[in-house]
Amino acid sequence: MTRIVVVGGSLGGLFAANMLLRDGHDVQVLEKASGSLSGRGAGIVTHDALVRALRRSGVPSEATLGVEVPGRVMLAGDGRTLDRLDMPQVLTSWSRLYDMLRSAFPPERYHLGCAVQAVRCTGEGCEVQTSSQTWQADLVVAADGIRSAQRQRLYPQAQPHYAGYVAWRGVAEESGLSSFTRQTLFPYFGFCVPPREQIIGYPVAGADHDTAPGRRAYNFVWYRPVPMGPVLDDLMTDDEGVHHPQGIPPHKVSPRHVAAMRQDARRLLAPQFAEVLEVTSQPFFQPIFDLESPQMQADRMALLGDAAFVARPHLGLGVTKAAEDAVALADALREHARIDEALAAYEALRRPAGQSALARARWLGHYMEHAGEEAPADALNPADRRHQVLHETAIDLERYGHRSAFVPPGAGLLATAPPLITLWSPR
Repeated sequence: MTRIVVVGGSLGGLFAANMLLRDGHDVQVLEKASGSLSGRGAGIVTHDALVRALRRSGVPSEATLGVEVPGRVMLAGDGRTLDRLDMPQVLTSWSRLYDMLRSAFPPERYHLGCAVQAVRCTGEGCEVQTSSQTWQADLVVAADGIRSAQRQRLYPQAQPHYAGYVAWRGVAEESGLSSFTRQTLFPYFGFCVPPREQIIGYPVAGADHDTAPGRRAYNFVWYRPVPMGPVLDDLMTDDEGVHHPQGIPPHKVSPRHVAAMRQDARRLLAPQFAEVLEVTSQPFFQPIFDLESPQMQADRMALLGDAAFVARPHLGLGVTKAAEDAVALADALREHARIDEALAAYEALRRPAGQSALARARWLGHYMEHAGEEAPADALNPADRRHQVLHETAIDLERYGHRSAFVPPGAGLLATAPPLITLWSPR
């Protein structure tokens, strides 16, 4: 039995903790937040690999993940439907996955308010120091996110790199939307692509994970170019003058920035999307980053999920990538008696996958990286760009394969499945 300490009790950490505990290891989870993480996060696109990982984590197979959509719609700026794509998918939420994974893990092994102060590893094992005690471990799993203190200890040169744009996010209650928006946008995975921008949205469960019609919600993500420097700094500063360089909390986003965003939405977006943004009670934004760690393991420590690689959200793969990391780590520990051999096998499998995801996400989002006069010419005309975004964003490559003619060689090809979907004709 291996003693394992998981640093970080979010989704990646819980996937790893549940799988490793079910394999017979002695697992403890240390989460620095003092209160439950339930209710955080927003919408998540599911993949078949995510569903398999949930089952392996002990989540009942009959558990309802979220809302199923029949396909996708691309809207014009005036609200017309330009294109439709038949692509069934299930959309869930961060809090739904968190609650399921927490319920599957013994509460006495999940420790809130445990900020890790130091990790010391030798060839014999590790000591994990918190403010209250020292934990002994044979293996440490660092699942502490994009700002991972454990990654920075091992690889200080691996820092998040700003991509040149931000994502405005939020969730609107279905009951607050007009019948026009409920009919033409709400049932679908929706898209609208203004010049050098992109907004997507999809239905998710409402309060208390309710998926009943009328009680659901619509999750949106609006990508907008924001140059590094004074403009970004102003966005990241609250009304009290406090600058938040590593991410501004949702409730600290200045109302003047929210008002300006909504005004731009009325000018640039399909009216259905503008309405969604208008009725969202607390829109917030996140800068988009790339992150690549030079290695995923060292000194009896494995980096997992966003602690190792952060790919832009266009793949809809962040949580699934962390789940697949957890599966690979559990498999490696099953197959190798020595921890160093298991970690080497884990890295050999998952580092190429992280690099591929990073490359493909960059390919999908590169046209939004620059704003204003610095923007280079877009390689695709507007119609081809819309086609690419509709067919390649957040798809399950394992199930559907690439659906676009605009996939250049080496653009992070994660899978190639035969075509299984068809186009709908615009109504």
